[in-house]
Order: sequence, then structure tokens, then C-alpha cells
Amino acid sequence: MKTLVVNSDGQLVMKEIPIPKYNSKQALVKTISCGICGTDATIIKSEFKGFPRETYPLMLGHEGVGRVVEIGSEVTSFKVGDIVLLPFNDEDEEQYGSLFSAWGAFSEYGVINDKEAYEEGEIPDVAHAQQIVPDDIDPVDATVLVTLREVYSTIRYFGLNQDDRIVVFGSGPVAVTFIKLMSLMGIQSIGIARSKEKQDILLANGASAAFNSRESDIKKEIRALYPNGVKFVLDAVGAAEIMNQAMELIEDRGEILCYGVPKYNHMQLDWSKAPYNWKLNFQQMPSKLEESESYGQILTWIREGKINLKDFISNYYPFENILDAFKEYMNHQILKKAIITYPSS
Repeated sequence: MKTLVVNSDGQLVMKEIPIPKYNSKQALVKTISCGICGTDATIIKSEFKGFPRETYPLMLGHEGVGRVVEIGSEVTSFKVGDIVLLPFNDEDEEQYGSLFSAWGAFSEYGVINDKEAYEEGEIPDVAHAQQIVPDDIDPVDATVLVTLREVYSTIRYFGLNQDDRIVVFGSGPVAVTFIKLMSLMGIQSIGIARSKEKQDILLANGASAAFNSRESDIKKEIRALYPNGVKFVLDAVGAAEIMNQAMELIEDRGEILCYGVPKYNHMQLDWSKAPYNWKLNFQQMPSKLEESESYGQILTWIREGKINLKDFISNYYPFENILDAFKEYMNHQILKKAIITYPSS
């Protein structure tokens, strides 16, 4: 099968490798689609924690959807033909040599685990979130479910509640998802973007207000709305300057939330302009169990017509054009989500 690999210099290449092996508790999955994520870009630039340069080359991708084509003898939760989330490819020295894995979902095949086949305490964390996509969900667009579950579980982890006020820095797919889901939860959000086009997207997805950081004095705008500051500021980008700017926006005992992945594993924070009492809360890797527990609410909102998966997507590319897709993505030419599609045969 073919898989997308990133080398230590950031070069992307298509590589031919064997179809993955699977054990009695796993199933083999043929990939249908996979979304491009900011995490992929961070790994390409060798800036993602947990993947030092000595682990490259790496198989990329983690927002996959596929169809079960074979099952292990102990598998009871899946059957051939099921559409499932998060088929991954782990490193396998026997099959792949020194090729390591950054989840490896940009491959023609992947593997899922049946958590019911494992003993308590032995369940792989990812198994909780390797769930079935219902028949009423388009399997290509279902890649968006991965982001929706991650973000909704993170909102719950951060402890955000109805009527809370939050400023959201960022206008990519993750920030848009936060704003959309928080609007459904009755949380008032103010979006910070860097263009009029992105402002409009944030407003269309439920932001109560949106400002262009290139044209507006953000502190002045937020303090005009909330003289005492807001309870929460969310960094959906991963930038030290955003967290420093947030110090001036939070109320006493307010909280700065970081979901974006910082470029470096260290940063300098200046809290001279912050209130005396404040918190900093990072979530860089959502719990797969918590993601799985969020799935039902996401599906309910979709069926109620409150979420349309296509609203989050702007580009589709066939797998054969994945290098072009990443070139455009890395050059910031993609407005929303980009989805890679795979041939059915």
C-alpha cells in the first residue's frame, strides 16, 4: 500500500509499504478519507512534542475514516463493512524497518482495536475512540467528526458552562469548531481573526463578535465590552504572544486556555499586566475515552440540523494529489478543512 511519509527535513514523499498486520483483537480497515490537521503541519516542521528528529521519517495522518475489510478472531464490536473512525498504522520494525508512526492515517489501509476484546487495564487508549460511523453520515465528510469530538471533549475538560464569556484567538478549523460548539452550549464567544474573510466565518459559526487583530486594538475592544475582563481566553493557535496578550483580557481569577500546539516546548510569559490571580490550562492531547463519551452529543446535534459537516470543509483532494494538497495547506491557501479521499477499489 501507499503511505504519506515526512522526512526529517520536512520533505513529504509517497512510500510503498506492506499492508499492516493485525492481531486477533484488531480489524483491518481500508481508508475512505482523512483530514489534514494543524498537527500534521507542526510535525512536518519538526515542532510537535514527542516526535524528535531522530524519530523521522514518520507516517503522517490521524483524522482517518475507513471501511472494515477483515476482522480478528476475537473481534465482536465490528463487522466487515462497518465505517469506522481513527484507523492507524503503528511502527513495525519487521515490516517497516526504521519507519516510525505519527499515527499513519494517510495510508491506504489502517488498523483499529476492539476494546471489548481486551482485558480491563489492557485496552489501548485509542480503542475507546475507534467508533462506528452511522449510516446516515457521509463517510468522506466523517473526518470532521474527529475534530468535533476532540473539541467538544476539550470544552468539557476546560469546565466551560452556559453563559460563560470567552475570547478565542484563531480562525482555523479548530477555532471555528470551538466557536460553533460553544454557541450550541450557550457560551458567549468573541473571535479574534486576522482577516475580514475569517471574521465572517467566525460570526457565521456563532461568535457574538469578531475582531481583526491587524486592524483593531484587541484590549480596547474587549475592555469596551467587558470592563472587568472575561473569565476565559482560548489560544487555538499555540503562540506565546497570544498568551501574553491574554493576560490583559482576563478578569481576576480568570483562566487562559491553550489548545493550539506551541512551536517550542518553552516560552516566556509576562504577567505584569495580568490580574493578581489567574490560571493557565493546557490541553495538547485530548483523552480518547473523553472523546468517545462526546460522540453521542455530536451525532445528536448533526441529526437535529444544528451541525452540518460540510460547513467545516472547503477542499477535497484525491489521494494521488496529496502532495499538492499539503503544498496548498502549508501555503495557507485552504480556507477551512481539507479532506483527502481514497479510491473505493
